[in-house]
Amino acid sequence: MNGWGFGWRRAGLVGCTAATVLVATMGLSGCVSTTSTTEADSSQMTAAPDTDVRRRARIRLELAANYLQRGQPTVALDEVRQAISLDSSFVDAYHLRGLIFMQMNDLNAAEESLNRALSLRSNDPDILHNLGWLQCQKQQYAKAEALFDQALAIPTYLDRNKTQMSKGVCLVRAGKPDQAEPILTRAYELDAGNPILGYEVAKLKFDKGDLKRAQFYVRRVNNGNFSTAESLWLGIKIERGLSDPVAVRQLADQLRKRFPDSKQMLAYERGAFNE
Repeated sequence: MNGWGFGWRRAGLVGCTAATVLVATMGLSGCVSTTSTTEADSSQMTAAPDTDVRRRARIRLELAANYLQRGQPTVALDEVRQAISLDSSFVDAYHLRGLIFMQMNDLNAAEESLNRALSLRSNDPDILHNLGWLQCQKQQYAKAEALFDQALAIPTYLDRNKTQMSKGVCLVRAGKPDQAEPILTRAYELDAGNPILGYEVAKLKFDKGDLKRAQFYVRRVNNGNFSTAESLWLGIKIERGLSDPVAVRQLADQLRKRFPDSKQMLAYERGAFNE
């Protein structure tokens, strides 16, 4: 859903529409943000030999992350290239380059960079996760699932819930909602404040006709700070299905006020509730 995102260590769910369209950015913290930008935090970068060359390369990489945070991926890419020219063995630079290319929607270049990073650090769960998300974007769902599972199999991996969430969303995109539902529900239990998970679980429940449970999940999203046109539209359809015209009108007022030009608002005005 528009406005949700991850930071640079974790390519992930920046947004999802009713069709669960997602984009990738990255972030050192790997946590959900509301800005769809990166968050540079040099303290979380992977440790490397403390050489003068590596220090200079790391400074370039930190600059790249800052430029990406400010929405300047082309400038960020140039800084990463300079980091790699200084130190061609710098894994984090290839990793960041891959995720910049993902944000620029150059998926082939992104895959090349992430594969290069993985060749230099074969058991890195962050890189495995990001490659998995890349394959999901390329609709290579079996490859994506295998990469997510490989990351999850690493005992020391700390951000398992985010990878579970990405795996579940990818399964939805692959047309496997029955497999996705227990994964996303379990992820939600561990991170109930996550609006992406709330929306995804609500959408699954709605598609199954379980309107009361769908209402429970989507209301938590729409009553918080991260509602979007997609979540409000889903809420409208759920409340309409439950014959609550007051709730429908309240949600429609929010949609009209905040997203007047959205396709969801246009659909509401046409009465196209089943599109």
